[in-house]
Amino acid sequence: MSAALVPEVPTLVLEPSDRTPRSARTFLAEWFREWGIADDHVGRLVVCELVTNAWKHGEGPIVVRLFLDARGGRPVVEVWDAGEGRPVAGPEDLAATSGRGLRLMAELVEEWGVRPLNEGGKVVWARFRAAWR
Repeated sequence: MSAALVPEVPTLVLEPSDRTPRSARTFLAEWFREWGIADDHVGRLVVCELVTNAWKHGEGPIVVRLFLDARGGRPVVEVWDAGEGRPVAGPEDLAATSGRGLRLMAELVEEWGVRPLNEGGKVVWARFRAAWR
């Protein structure tokens, strides 16, 4: 009986800074290209929103993971941080100068969510609508 090989999940660990979103966008674009996904525009926008939120509202290093799910090979992005606060797409406030990113992201992806980590912190994830190959 042979053990099935599990593919390595592309992972990027970043220290929080104003350069973090750019590094995450570049990482996603490189992996989408590797997977043959030509249109990475939505992916770059989503990873930028999630990483920016982790940088501004989270704690500790930020971990970005990318993989293709078992349901049709859709790309999934996960962003981990040690902060306990959970992101919420709040009600629309036309006078606000920020707070629209999660609402916009939710419109662009198939689904997204948050799950706690056993060791503390959280993972915010998003599954894209299709693998645009």
